[in-house]
Amino acid sequence: MSGSDTEARVRRLIEVGIGGGAAAVIAELVAPDCIEHQRGHGQGVAGVHQLVEGIHRQLSDLNLRVEECAVVGDRAWVRSRVRGVSSGSVMGMAPTGQTVAIDVFDLVRVEDGRVVEHWGVADQMGLLLQLGFEPAGALAEAAAGSTRP
Repeated sequence: MSGSDTEARVRRLIEVGIGGGAAAVIAELVAPDCIEHQRGHGQGVAGVHQLVEGIHRQLSDLNLRVEECAVVGDRAWVRSRVRGVSSGSVMGMAPTGQTVAIDVFDLVRVEDGRVVEHWGVADQMGLLLQLGFEPAGALAEAAAGSTRP
C-alpha cells in the first residue's frame, strides 16, 4: 500500500468514521485486534466505537478535520482539529453549550489497509479551560484540603 493510500484511509477513518460516527467505516478501517495505547479506551473495533460514542455525547455538532498527515512506512502521524458544542459532561464538568475547539495528535500503524495500533493525545487541558475550568481555584481547593505539614 502506498503512502497516499494509507493517508486517504487514515483521513477517512478520522473524518468520516470517528467525526461522522460512521460505524461501517470504523469496522472497515480498524483491525478487530487493534491495540489502543491511549488510556481510558477499550481495544479493537469495540474500543473505537466506545471512543466515538463518548466524543459525540460530549460534543454535538462535531466537526473533526485532519489538518496535517505524514506517512512514513507503516505509520501515519496526524494532527486534527476537533470542533463542537459542549453538550455532555467532560471529565466531571457540566456541559456549557459553548463551542470549543482543540487539537488532537495521533500516530497509527497500518497493516493491509487497516489500523492495527494507535497512540493519541488530545489537548484535554485546552478543552477544560474552554469549558471554564480554573486551575488556580482547583489548586487552592486541593491545598486547603491538604494534610501536608
